[in-house]
Amino acid sequence: MSSTPSSAAPDPSGTPGGEGAAQQPSVPRIVPKKAAKPQFTSTMLVLEAFVVLFATLTASRLIDVPASTVWIVGGVLALVLVILSRTVAAPGGYIAGSLVQVPVLAISIVIPLMIPVAVVFIALWVVSLWLGAKIDRERAEYDAAHPDEAPNV
Repeated sequence: MSSTPSSAAPDPSGTPGGEGAAQQPSVPRIVPKKAAKPQFTSTMLVLEAFVVLFATLTASRLIDVPASTVWIVGGVLALVLVILSRTVAAPGGYIAGSLVQVPVLAISIVIPLMIPVAVVFIALWVVSLWLGAKIDRERAEYDAAHPDEAPNV
């Protein structure tokens, strides 16, 4: 047995409920894209947090400092990286993200093998800033040239 009363006839589009039913648009909905720069930089900071945790794990076994001190310093730096990854689009977020690259590079003092890793991540941070801004700028230009198709307006 159907729970729909027999008096509820389908409307011409075939959906039960007549005019009260939600109409599907004939044109596909344009979904706005998120800005590329915050996505790229946020991803880089989260990846750096993982690298810092692995470097902390390595440093806790290699240096003659109490492991608790190493874990506190490494954990705080990783936590700062994760927090900055969530707030990178806020005012001053990109500057803070750039400043936090210094302690990541400073880890190389304790673990010399971190020098190439830190340099690569700093380069990726700079590329994320540059390429993200470039993509956002090109999207804005496209949206200005094609206002009827512009999802990012």
